Amino acid sequence: MATFEKILPRPAALPLRARIRKEGALKLREEVLLALDTLRKNPLRSGLTILGIVIGITTVITVSAVINGLNENVLGGIRELGSDTIIAYRFPWASLSRPPSEWFTRKELQPEWAEDIARLPHVKAASPAMRIFQPQFGSGTADVRRGAFRARNVILQGNQPSIGEIFDLKIQYGRFYNQTDAEHRAPVVLLGYDTTRILFPESPERSLGQEVVIDGQLFTVIGALQKQKQGISGGANPEDNSAYMPVATLRKLYPNQKDYVIFAKARDPNNVGQAVEEIRDLLRRKRRLSNNKPDDFALFTSDYFLDLWNKISGLIFILMFAVASVGLIVGGIGVMNIMLVSVTERTREIGVRKAIGAKRSNILAQFLIEAVTLSGVGGVIGVLFGAGLSLLMRYGLKMPAVLSLFWIATALILCALIGIVFGVYPAWKAARLDPVEALRYE
Repeated sequence: MATFEKILPRPAALPLRARIRKEGALKLREEVLLALDTLRKNPLRSGLTILGIVIGITTVITVSAVINGLNENVLGGIRELGSDTIIAYRFPWASLSRPPSEWFTRKELQPEWAEDIARLPHVKAASPAMRIFQPQFGSGTADVRRGAFRARNVILQGNQPSIGEIFDLKIQYGRFYNQTDAEHRAPVVLLGYDTTRILFPESPERSLGQEVVIDGQLFTVIGALQKQKQGISGGANPEDNSAYMPVATLRKLYPNQKDYVIFAKARDPNNVGQAVEEIRDLLRRKRRLSNNKPDDFALFTSDYFLDLWNKISGLIFILMFAVASVGLIVGGIGVMNIMLVSVTERTREIGVRKAIGAKRSNILAQFLIEAVTLSGVGGVIGVLFGAGLSLLMRYGLKMPAVLSLFWIATALILCALIGIVFGVYPAWKAARLDPVEALRYE
């Protein structure tokens, strides 16, 4: 027998640390299963308790997905604008505060100033631009017709041919208008991607040389643009429902419109600051501003739009956090309430456990795990709802929404913290119960 034991020795015992870790894992598993069993016995009460947490976490996941989607689109648009592009306008593009009255007394920029800007040492090209559209809606106002076909809410854009050097307008068919077209105010037009397909649904490539009617005037189609990158909004891109023509032609069509924007491109992306200062100095001289007067125009680059978007997304995040916090606090209070009720209902059980040797730490851990499990279940449901809403917005409503693993993990960690914070007092109260009094409790 001894010989047999020598041939087949007993398995070596687990090291002490490994045994403790294994016992701890088993104990934690038992506590979690006990907590889930407690929740199962009172499904309605548990459901109402975690409702606030579900709402809060759903808000966090959904709004963070929308912000992520908008970030991708906006940053993509800014990259498309280019770090070397400079825009001059009579007042800032957008403001988060109330605009001062002085803005509305500023005179328009003159289109011929673009030629002087283009001759500056650090400027490669410049072009005046006029746009006929509704800025508050981001859509156009014009109708473009071809026989029975009509494209509505078309954005009309007038530029110099040099705009092709500033922006990467990709032409799918045909050509861009040239200097001769601009000098003769020729009635030629490039149609946007969607506009081309509305007016020429049977064969967009055959649009070249065809005539369309814009505000009662005949225009010859000389080109069609490729699809442009999506902006902030979801669905169809308003920029694809557009018509480009020489700026002098558009001015002839709308003689009362005088509000110009001037786009410029720096020769070197590393010298954008110098180009901006040269343009500022030129415009101040054109405006005849003395040294002690501030600029009555605005110059901005892609950094301006990036900073503006960061402020807007920061405000959205603060609003999201405020709304989610209300739901999470309400849910945390509900967790505390149900745990206090649970302590009262299970007073005799606590007394029995203490009588057979359970320590205060065991009781404390049991009720804390129950509180964390309760809030964790609410968090998981909230994540599922939030993910479902995000996917619905992205694929069903065509809105920009991108799920973030970071925010999903953050939401679940928040739920665990809520369970700990709001479960400490009930767990402490349970752990402090006197076993004799607890056993007498009816």
